[in-house]
Amino acid sequence: MIKTAIALAATLLILTATNAQLTYLHCGQLLSMESERVQSEMTIIVQGERISEIRKGYAEVPDTATLVDLSDKFVMPGWMDMHVHIEHESSPTRYLDRFRQNDSDVALGAVKYCNRTIEAGFTTVRDLGGTGVNVSLKNAINRGEIVGPRILTAEKALATTGGHADPSNGMKDELKGDPGPKEGVINSIEEAKKAVRQRYKNGADCIKITATGGVLSVAKDGSGPQFTIEEVKAVVDAAADYGFVTAAHAHGDEGIRRAVQGGIHSIEHGTLMSEETMKLMKEKGTYYVPTISAGKFVAEKAAIPGYYPKIIVPKALTIGPKIQETFENAYNYGVKIAFGTDAGVSPHGDNAKEFVFMTEVGMPNFEALQTATVNAADLMNISDDFGTLTVGKYADLVALEGSPLDNIEVTLNVPFVMKGGLVVKQ
Repeated sequence: MIKTAIALAATLLILTATNAQLTYLHCGQLLSMESERVQSEMTIIVQGERISEIRKGYAEVPDTATLVDLSDKFVMPGWMDMHVHIEHESSPTRYLDRFRQNDSDVALGAVKYCNRTIEAGFTTVRDLGGTGVNVSLKNAINRGEIVGPRILTAEKALATTGGHADPSNGMKDELKGDPGPKEGVINSIEEAKKAVRQRYKNGADCIKITATGGVLSVAKDGSGPQFTIEEVKAVVDAAADYGFVTAAHAHGDEGIRRAVQGGIHSIEHGTLMSEETMKLMKEKGTYYVPTISAGKFVAEKAAIPGYYPKIIVPKALTIGPKIQETFENAYNYGVKIAFGTDAGVSPHGDNAKEFVFMTEVGMPNFEALQTATVNAADLMNISDDFGTLTVGKYADLVALEGSPLDNIEVTLNVPFVMKGGLVVKQ
């Protein structure tokens, strides 16, 4: 399903100096991510959206081609963020905005978030839940109407009644109603299946559940389990029928364990996971998407009076500071890691700070880069098209001012981005 959606996406129509069908890129240093070996003075030849050839040396450019001179740059694959919320961004007014903004307001505001994300070097993102505007954003980008990353979206995240993604949390009784599978709220195996099928109907590319309470929902519980194993399994089984990869927001250990036992493909946040749960994740091959950026952001903002509703503050102060430590433990235990920031909680465009946070606690620079390239592609089952600079794959790449293997902070300032063979930033 995901591969088909990407393959059928229209070429991004951006008026740049390099929008010719045939493009030669002279790369001073090249890290393909197929290994840690850096190659010097290489030429990448792009035909249309894909890489057609990679040559040693600076190849002569034919009259029919356009040259992109990156001979003083470090070139590597474009990055993939496996946890964003592209529709919105945290602010003290966010909890009122949902009563004031129409979907059109959300969509127009999100255009700048799409732009910031791709200009930061993230050519593909997985949007793990919004109002459904994320599907429209995906389609608008694919049609070339706005600039942004490829979006693989879960559309609306799935919750139980009163759970982290119940859209009526915090509302007065007259507005709460009784949301069900159509709105992404389930309480049984049959409702789980229906909710997945509704996401397919609405244009989703993947599925997300909220397996435990959450920090930013207007509800007291931030970590307790909110799905049974049977409900998780029903979601995963129904998702498999459509080729959907599944993700589970989860902070508390019991909810994480249930999600892993139910067959979920990735755990998001994972704040309070135990060593026993890490062992289970290794056995089942479950990915961990840490979102350290979000943890640090909410802990910082919770200290500002009035930034969050009072019911959120103790959760943010308790959960937020622990995610980086959990990541360190999970990495050392050998759990598979894929890159994710929860951007939208933290600011869009600051995604690459996650590289810094991961390396601060011992992950080598190359492995951190793998989480946003090779590992992310593996998680989403799109390795045939993305994750490395390889002949036949999409020409998604970034160019940096220096080697991120030597200094990971060069990822924070990206001067050049190409997506699908077209220059997005130069």
